[in-house]
Amino acid sequence: MYLFPAKIFEDRQTPPPRRIVSPYGGDGVLRLLKEKKVRDALVGLALLLATVGLVAMPGQAIAGAKDGLTLCFNVIVPSLFPFFVLSSLVVDLGLAAYLGRALEGLMRPLFRVSGSCAAAVALGFIGGYPVGARTALQLYQQGLCSKTEAERLLSFCNNSGPAFILGVVGAGVFGDSRVGLLLYLTHALASLLVGLLFRFYGGSEQTRTPRPQAKPIQAVTIPAAFTGAVARSLQSTLNICAFVVFFAVVLQLMSACGMFTILANLLSLAGFQPEWARRLVAGLLELSSGVSSLQGSTQLAGRVSMAAFMLGWAGLSVHCQVLSFLVDSGLSAKTYLAGKLCHGLIAAGLTWCLTRLFPLSAPVADYLAEQAESIAALDFSTALAASSLAALGGWLLLAALCRSLWRNKCGNSPNYRV
Repeated sequence: MYLFPAKIFEDRQTPPPRRIVSPYGGDGVLRLLKEKKVRDALVGLALLLATVGLVAMPGQAIAGAKDGLTLCFNVIVPSLFPFFVLSSLVVDLGLAAYLGRALEGLMRPLFRVSGSCAAAVALGFIGGYPVGARTALQLYQQGLCSKTEAERLLSFCNNSGPAFILGVVGAGVFGDSRVGLLLYLTHALASLLVGLLFRFYGGSEQTRTPRPQAKPIQAVTIPAAFTGAVARSLQSTLNICAFVVFFAVVLQLMSACGMFTILANLLSLAGFQPEWARRLVAGLLELSSGVSSLQGSTQLAGRVSMAAFMLGWAGLSVHCQVLSFLVDSGLSAKTYLAGKLCHGLIAAGLTWCLTRLFPLSAPVADYLAEQAESIAALDFSTALAASSLAALGGWLLLAALCRSLWRNKCGNSPNYRV
């Protein structure tokens, strides 16, 4: 009758030994970071340092903001806005649903996602960052994939576009289109391998959601889809431009304060050479700055492999752009970040092995290397026209593919009409 109170008394008499953890050890640091007061203090310190930097170096901050705005006006808006509109139209007009029903037998066994996710994978390879991630979020919001499937999809659908890899990195930085082709092939292959790896995410959870096959595909009218796609795409593009300008200012201030040198010295303690450490730090933070630092004439295999890692990782700036979409979505960003890290490592390994098997001897042409530095000076009207035509062509090809695949599978059934 009194065993339980007696047990309590006995436990009080013989308390378990307490483990003393040094606040300077690994466990102590993690525990300190979990404290809200410590986190608030660190954030406050960072904001104070940022304010001091803006006041002490206004010229560098203004120069960084101007560079970011120029990049947004001449590159970001004309390259991303048409593909954002395209991705919204693909989902809203029901093309993703048609494509999903046709490719269910391919996407489900390979990646354990619904067939509709093929639209995000295709647009992610064509449109570049962060078109694939935004399309994946739209598919989840439209109910075309489950939460687990969307998180799996985020791990491998957000990739660099072919124009950036082949033109800027291949021809501009390395001066050889063969290098660009090699990087794009390893980038695409590594992305698919990451998708195969993350198919096991979620354990044995049943991802197949039974849907009635006779239910018509729901889609909005073309005018409503078009106006909504343009409005949402403009908002998404402005959000991305805000991050680009912010990181341009931050990178300019960090460079002026010598933060890159400090971080590079910390990496050099882990065995990196100072030059390679500076390149890696730049690539971890911002992709274009990282790949631009890989210009040179020695150790081509190492530079190409590091470029493959940077393209797979994509940089902190791209991650913030993607996380801005996921803030209120309920989706976890862990699989996305883990997938990008795996993508970078796998792409670097594949590129290193291929450069060992097929040595590349490509001198860097100075006039081509200048393309990477002058990318922000592209003509806005030319870039916008080219991107719009590419988006329109991709939309027409995708629509024709969906129509052809669906007719071959189901014939002219009147139960599946948009």
